[in-house]
Amino acid sequence: MAFIPHTDQEVREMLGAIGVDAIEALFDEIPADLRAAPLAGIPPAATEMQIGRLMSERAARDGRALNFIGAGAYEHHIPAAVWAIATRGEFYSAYTPYQAEASQGTLQTIYEYQSMIAALTGMEVSNASLYDGASALAEACLMAVRANRRAKTPRILMPRAVNPAYRRCAAAIAGPQQLLFESVDFDHESGRTAPDALESWGGADIAALVIQQPNFFGSIEEAGRLTDWAHAHGALVVAVVNPTSLALISSPNEWGQRGADIVVGEGQPLGVPLSAGGPYFGFMATRMEYVRQMPGRIAGRTLDLDGRPGYTLTLQAREQHIRRGRATSNICTNQGLVMTAATIYLALLGATGLERVAAAACARTEELVARLARIDGVRPAFSAPRFHEALLRFDRPVGPLVDALARLGIAAGYDAARDYPELGHTLLVCATETKTAEDVLRYASALEALR
Repeated sequence: MAFIPHTDQEVREMLGAIGVDAIEALFDEIPADLRAAPLAGIPPAATEMQIGRLMSERAARDGRALNFIGAGAYEHHIPAAVWAIATRGEFYSAYTPYQAEASQGTLQTIYEYQSMIAALTGMEVSNASLYDGASALAEACLMAVRANRRAKTPRILMPRAVNPAYRRCAAAIAGPQQLLFESVDFDHESGRTAPDALESWGGADIAALVIQQPNFFGSIEEAGRLTDWAHAHGALVVAVVNPTSLALISSPNEWGQRGADIVVGEGQPLGVPLSAGGPYFGFMATRMEYVRQMPGRIAGRTLDLDGRPGYTLTLQAREQHIRRGRATSNICTNQGLVMTAATIYLALLGATGLERVAAAACARTEELVARLARIDGVRPAFSAPRFHEALLRFDRPVGPLVDALARLGIAAGYDAARDYPELGHTLLVCATETKTAEDVLRYASALEALR
């Protein structure tokens, strides 16, 4: 935001206009014992150039690791225009658009975002975003229980191939609201949820089945077969998707005969930097028949009395600030700034650009896996097709290797043993379009030197 200094003369003129002698007089109603004392240890004033150099030196201490970690947050190239536009005052300072008539720009941005998410997921309606992908899954599970009138119990089938952080978040949020999560194991050869693994729940009362595509291991699930099984047994399908992957693989509305019912995911890959874990944003889309069970806000497009287009918030009756205890959710805002960045990112790339990003990430991951698999004691853990992530099996614990590579400036991957000890020594690796052939070679060479 721009900084506009005032001269001493201007300050004196403003104080004179309001009838006080000094700025301190504006705060004379605050008792002296409550006022903050001067800060100790503050160095003398520095020039802008000196401050810039100091901050650059501090930032350089952190370094910039060559990153091959995914596990739910992905390093993609972000065009400079994305945040140059998103941080303009018109977007940067706008928050919750309660007064629609005063927030047309914000509301139009939300509407455009919703339209893009609906098109990307193949669903009929999207909300204005949520806090992150993990909490979006929790909200989707609660929504599925409300929407599935046939189910008598709030039971959710949760595959273990779903991101462990998402599973823990869903249990923490929805568990205390009486939802019951049943764990479904994955096939240890293919790395995906086998439809046959669901048969033990064939006669059970199930509200929903969760399907992550691609799953936590990067494996492509048999989403069509899983979806058809769920619908045949009276359950709804909650899809958890990587938005970038939807440029290449089937959208959730194409899964099986009817498609998924609720779609959620993490929006971070769409123009949002890793930022040490956030802030990110979650997205949610669904069928129109379930729209009144969907949490959060929806921005709609309409016409005024003169026939001009306008934007407004719709279906507000279910919001927390109106319905209080009868609200469908405690989500009462959205991640407006990062959602705006994602809207700009998608508008800049378009469908073709997003497809190129996804294809490049897939190709680089295949190159990474092939190169690392040439090292003795390293091989792919699963046989299923994958997106831009893969689980590798090692002949020794990966923790010491990860630590050693970190000291060389390489973030080698995610040690999956912490969540899946039964898989042995495994490392989840990821490559995106930001990696080059030289980056892959550097990683492989450093790993070989540690063998």
